[in-house]
Amino acid sequence: MESAISWRMLVGAVIAYYGTLVFYRLFLHPLSRFPGPKLAAISRWYEAYYDVVLGGQYTSKIAELHRTYGPIIRISPYELHVIDPAFFETLYRTDGRWHKYSWAYDAFGAKGSTIFGSDHDAHKARRRAIAPFFSKTNVIARQYLLRKNIDKLCQRISKLAGSTFNLGAAISAFTRDNANEFIVGKAYNELDLEDFGVGLSISSQGAGVFWRTTKHIRWFGPAMRAMPIDWAMKMADEGTKSFLRYLQQSEQDTRDTLAAAESSSPDNKIRNTMVHAIVHSDLPPADKTFNRVFEEVATVTGAGFETTANTLRLILYHVYSNDEILQRLREEIASVTTQSTEPIQLKKLEQLPYLTAILMEGMRLSPAVASRAARITDKDLFYDNWRIPAGTPVGMTTLLMHTDEKVYPDPMRFNPDRWMDSIGQGAAASKFAPFSRGTRICLGMHLAWAEMYLLLTALVQHFTFTIKGTTAGDFELEKDNFGIGTKAGCNLMAQVTPYEG
Repeated sequence: MESAISWRMLVGAVIAYYGTLVFYRLFLHPLSRFPGPKLAAISRWYEAYYDVVLGGQYTSKIAELHRTYGPIIRISPYELHVIDPAFFETLYRTDGRWHKYSWAYDAFGAKGSTIFGSDHDAHKARRRAIAPFFSKTNVIARQYLLRKNIDKLCQRISKLAGSTFNLGAAISAFTRDNANEFIVGKAYNELDLEDFGVGLSISSQGAGVFWRTTKHIRWFGPAMRAMPIDWAMKMADEGTKSFLRYLQQSEQDTRDTLAAAESSSPDNKIRNTMVHAIVHSDLPPADKTFNRVFEEVATVTGAGFETTANTLRLILYHVYSNDEILQRLREEIASVTTQSTEPIQLKKLEQLPYLTAILMEGMRLSPAVASRAARITDKDLFYDNWRIPAGTPVGMTTLLMHTDEKVYPDPMRFNPDRWMDSIGQGAAASKFAPFSRGTRICLGMHLAWAEMYLLLTALVQHFTFTIKGTTAGDFELEKDNFGIGTKAGCNLMAQVTPYEG
């Protein structure tokens, strides 16, 4: 009898607790007046269904919810989302204190990194230490590294003339080689691999699954990372094994670089690394430990892999699938080509309006991040007649802004001409943010711009590609991997022939 009473009391207590919680979140919570689905207001498991069960569909669902509920909605018990481009500059700005939403970013397991760290002040200090390393001046000074890898890629492609190969995998290898050598000073030579290291490309894109799952099941990511690497290697497929081998190599290279940077006389190669910039910054000793530095290396290099590669694949598909775009681009590049055998300088390429328009259109349709970027500030925010309480995570999604038909007519059409007039240029000033904006603007944007300018120019000057077995939709958002997950993934099959001009 006592046992039965105890069980009834326990069940009753559980029901009372959750009933009270539901009532509070629906009617008494500071966000209760904001529109949105009731299930999202009650529990994060609403989001988990789209993230985990449906495999990264919450960004698309958020767009659908806005069509139903309006421009500002509650997407979880704690979080708001806005889709109005006019609000972008209010939320992503350089003044004030802006924290990232730790619930989403801690799931990456790199709380000490500049990219995924949540705290405003810690981010500001860590970013200050490495920002000069990623400045445009430093990128321009080291563009020889990018040109070396472009030359290597072009030589590989030349040997494949007349055949069909995976141009998409080659692009991924190119961006990985650039990021690793630029940041750590180590040549990984992915471009030398017969298959361009496609397994590593596939596994890198699959990392979004771990992030989405860990957001909702907090022990999942730490448990996976705690697994002995030997066990993981036995159970993993070939792509995952490639990724694990890369992590092992990257960890050892970071240790070696850190030791050399801390020595009394590091050579010029070590001085030209992000690790050296960290070691010789004014950061406290706790931010110069191996674990913290490796988090920085892993996240910053990783951020430069598939983000830029995704955009380049989309651009290459559209350029080589439209004869008019390709011809106009070749004519513009030819107009600045001199009799010299030297390649066109980056500064001159940046002045070409149609080339720039093509790159901007590619970044409009494929910005770096597919997920919303929630921010938290210690002051109330205001949107229209709504007061957003201080401390509330509120975000926008760049991709949804970039494909808003009110801002960009016929938004899914790849149309470089939309950037060739004053209307397009006006949109760029306020509603174009492929690298985000404000205090958390992308560290590597100058490197990404340089890669795209130099590589696209070299490829259209030397090769004609016939794209095989794919459509424009294959390069559009299919799932939210934090980065943009597409149906094509890292693949872009193309038959290559030399272009003589």
